[in-house]
Amino acid sequence: MASYNRVLLIGNLGRDPELRYTQNQTAICNLNIATNEVWNDKSGNRQEKTEWHRVVVWGKQGEQVSKYLHKGSQVFVEGSLTTRSWDDAKTGQKRYMTEIRAQTVRFLDRKGEGAAPSPTDGGAPFEGDDPQFADDDIPF
Repeated sequence: MASYNRVLLIGNLGRDPELRYTQNQTAICNLNIATNEVWNDKSGNRQEKTEWHRVVVWGKQGEQVSKYLHKGSQVFVEGSLTTRSWDDAKTGQKRYMTEIRAQTVRFLDRKGEGAAPSPTDGGAPFEGDDPQFADDDIPF
């Protein structure tokens, strides 16, 4: 049986993008995206829950995302879940982080609402390189 690893998110950046580079000068942009769920509980009271998602955008797409997005920007992200691990230098324990590796990032802010100018018309997507890197290439 086949499997499928795909994530689709629409949310807002919780802080400005963080752009870094590998030793080979490949861009890595980290985003923290908030999604909100709103519902009424059994008593009819409005409830709200915010989930935070860590998104990694590689290559030229990461540079473009860093250039045009900012805290509060609304985005659509399509990608896949990936988990990486490392040994904590302080405790010696193995640590794990699950994040979304973006293949497509679409800017959703409408022009005239405080959005940064988009490099494309209509919020067209940036489709990234999605390279596979060895752990030694990741600077964090």
